[in-house]
Amino acid sequence: MFVPKSLFRSRRLPIGFLAFLGSLLILTSGVVSVEGHAASRPSSGMFDTTPQKKVASDDPPEVLWDVLQQLNYSTGEVGTELADFLGKEVKIPGFIVPLEDFASEVSEFLLVPYVGACVHTPPPPPNQLVFVEMEDAEQVTAGTWEPIWVHGTLVLEETTNMYGSVGFKVAGMEVEPYVW
Repeated sequence: MFVPKSLFRSRRLPIGFLAFLGSLLILTSGVVSVEGHAASRPSSGMFDTTPQKKVASDDPPEVLWDVLQQLNYSTGEVGTELADFLGKEVKIPGFIVPLEDFASEVSEFLLVPYVGACVHTPPPPPNQLVFVEMEDAEQVTAGTWEPIWVHGTLVLEETTNMYGSVGFKVAGMEVEPYVW
């Protein structure tokens, strides 16, 4: 596209100011992800001020995204750790991507490991997408910016939608906020 010189102006900013802006961007932006967040790692205890959540004995096991990556979506082979969770009730952290545009509540959605997955191209691979269908068509708030835990039964099921191929399905029983 041709832009006349009269419409294009450039300004020179001091290097120090640009470095300051860059450091602010690094500190305040980046992909928000539930994978590998400090709250999900075992604590060393020394300087940890995070309140420890007691895990109820009836709480299902957590399945993180590195375990879901054990699905080789090209061959269909499943890693040992992932195989232990298939067909069982689990809880998975992530972010909602509604399958219906402009919906404030949904009963079906994609669970993704980071904010903005699927919205921008390319979408994550099938082993990083989970199709969630809530039991009894229960409606949940379709907040795309807040992380959640989805409780439900994890199965291998390839589905395709407008965002691409999905490798997993969860029959959702409960959605709760993810506490950092």
